[in-house]
Amino acid sequence: MSILILKLLLAPALVVASSLAGRRWGPGLAGTLVALPIVAGPILGITCLEHGPHFASRAAGASLLGLVSLALFAVVFALLARVPRTGHWLVTLLLAWAACLVVDFALSAVADRTGPPVVALLLSLAATACGAKALARTGTDPVPVAPPAPPKWDLPARAVATALLVTALTTAAAQLGPDVTGVLAPFPIGTSVVATFALAQGGAAVAAATLRGVLRGLWGFAAFCFLVAALAQPLGGPAAFGIAAACTLALQLALGLVRTSLTARRVAAQAG
Repeated sequence: MSILILKLLLAPALVVASSLAGRRWGPGLAGTLVALPIVAGPILGITCLEHGPHFASRAAGASLLGLVSLALFAVVFALLARVPRTGHWLVTLLLAWAACLVVDFALSAVADRTGPPVVALLLSLAATACGAKALARTGTDPVPVAPPAPPKWDLPARAVATALLVTALTTAAAQLGPDVTGVLAPFPIGTSVVATFALAQGGAAVAAATLRGVLRGLWGFAAFCFLVAALAQPLGGPAAFGIAAACTLALQLALGLVRTSLTARRVAAQAG
């Protein structure tokens, strides 16, 4: 019963929290928060409880490969959202999902042959950097100062969509195995929910700002998966996940401070 509660409540609550933060501080922060392992973390944690540290370690290593397709999803979604006829939120979501799934299943076929987790870590970081560069080249359209107020069903719909997707993947984990489960764990569940609502309610510019935040958040996501993969077996699940979560938050905080400092210097240089 406790595991079922985790499936139904933990990830949805985190997605709702990131959505509320985005309303308060902007879509970029919402994207960064939802790109943290707020969905994949619970998925990996539930698989650890249900199948043991060895399963969780292999799944976390494979999740690093899944970040490659997550970065691709962010780029495809943001680009399609700008196309006048293709940019409807449902068409954009389905096409971005299709691209993500094709890459996911290709990666799952080679997940057990990529060597130590550090190789997958480097691949995920390279994909994240390439994705960020691709979105930067598209330019930054102005984000509406006052986007339309979301409907009352907005947050409940986000929570339900997240709960359904998390429950489906964790329930199928035993049949899928650790490699496929791991590659699919970073599947853009929370990201899809947040980006789709951003596109439907705020337009392509808000969706793009959200997804640029997603790519910034993937650095911490990669660190989390790498640490769980490396520590789950020698230290056990609780210690590995605790260390990974603490290091992820510290890394994202440090990166945020660096970005803030660089932005302030750039603004000061332009003003001078």
